[in-house]
Amino acid sequence: MLTRRRWCADPVVLQSRGLETEFSNGLKRKLDGVKKKNREHRGEEYRDMTTINLHSQPTEPVLAKSTSLKQRILIVDDDLSIRLLLRARLQAAGFEIQEACDAREALTILATSSFDLALLDVRMPGMSGLELLPQVIKNYGQTGVVMLTACDDVSLAVQAMQLGAVDYILKSFLSNDIVTRVRRALEQHFQRLNQEQYVQQMEEILKEQTTELRHAFRSLQDSSDIALEALVTALDAREHETQAHSKRVGEYTIHLARVMGIEPHLLGDIGRGAMLHDIGKIGVADSILLRPSKLTEENWTEMRKHPQIGCWILRGIDGLKFASEIVLAHHERYDGTGYPRGLKGESIPLGARIFSVVDCLDAMITDRPYRAATNYEAAKEEIIRCSGTQFDPAVVKHFLQVPFIHWEEVRERTLQNNKNQNNSPLSIPTSAALMLSH
Repeated sequence: MLTRRRWCADPVVLQSRGLETEFSNGLKRKLDGVKKKNREHRGEEYRDMTTINLHSQPTEPVLAKSTSLKQRILIVDDDLSIRLLLRARLQAAGFEIQEACDAREALTILATSSFDLALLDVRMPGMSGLELLPQVIKNYGQTGVVMLTACDDVSLAVQAMQLGAVDYILKSFLSNDIVTRVRRALEQHFQRLNQEQYVQQMEEILKEQTTELRHAFRSLQDSSDIALEALVTALDAREHETQAHSKRVGEYTIHLARVMGIEPHLLGDIGRGAMLHDIGKIGVADSILLRPSKLTEENWTEMRKHPQIGCWILRGIDGLKFASEIVLAHHERYDGTGYPRGLKGESIPLGARIFSVVDCLDAMITDRPYRAATNYEAAKEEIIRCSGTQFDPAVVKHFLQVPFIHWEEVRERTLQNNKNQNNSPLSIPTSAALMLSH
């Protein structure tokens, strides 16, 4: 571990003593760790946004400054010899250079001119480089910042990186690879700007399409629950669930909730939550949703976003707020190993606990494109086996009290209703159909 100490000297003297080696073996390794952590943090935010895909793509990012123009660099240092050295080397490499002798002059220049990169001395009279750094980041975000210092202090380097600096260069290195370091810093800064632009575009797309979805749902709600049924029929058809899966599990959930003695005024909300459980798959790309082969880990990461997307869509609609909580929790497990929040036991909404049992029943006794249906007894045994882990034992207890003929009656009724609806010229509302088209 590099011992924390400070030394200051002329860059040429430092270089002649070979102290660059000590720096590269200690401080540079520390900085690389901080930069890696910052990149990972920004990458996580980027992935969280891009996993919510509503079938629209932002335009290609554009570099912050055209590579056909000279890249502009502002050098801020109270040492004239350092400024002259940097100017000579960077101008020779093709950069356009402007200088400032202190932070106040730098802020005056930045207010009237744009730069791709600013090289800030850490220690200057008056406002220091570390005090100037956050002002540049906040007010002139298009300008990347590299810190310069003649002092070997690991804590200062780490602080600068955490405040948003692209790099931290010891002045003893200026006569060696300053041009390489500046070019690398510019590249990293442009990548960061492009990523921020991409995320901003994704946010705008998501906001716009969420607004459209909410308008569509408000229209559907004003019409009647029949319109909601038509919408989930369209969703089922998109995923090749051609036998009214969503409507059926909604009816199953209401039936079991009634058996459990749930108050009648809650049954409609519980049924809507169950029926709309997969509405968030609107935000999952067809290439994943309809993938014929096994999903990759990356595919699953995107797929597991659909409860949150569905909740987000429904939560803004007054009449569907209760249902949105069921949508958000419909993949939670009683033992706490589900997603997206890892809820456990009775912290999972009761409607979602009821839904998970009947959804398992429907999945097992219904033909799917990738497998044939099993029988009721096998489905019942599986539900019993998973009681206490995947399913709430109290819900399973009530489920077992319902004769299979009752589930079959609900199944036949929903199949017939779905057939009648498909034969109707108004089976899918125009707004819903447009939102689901590709």
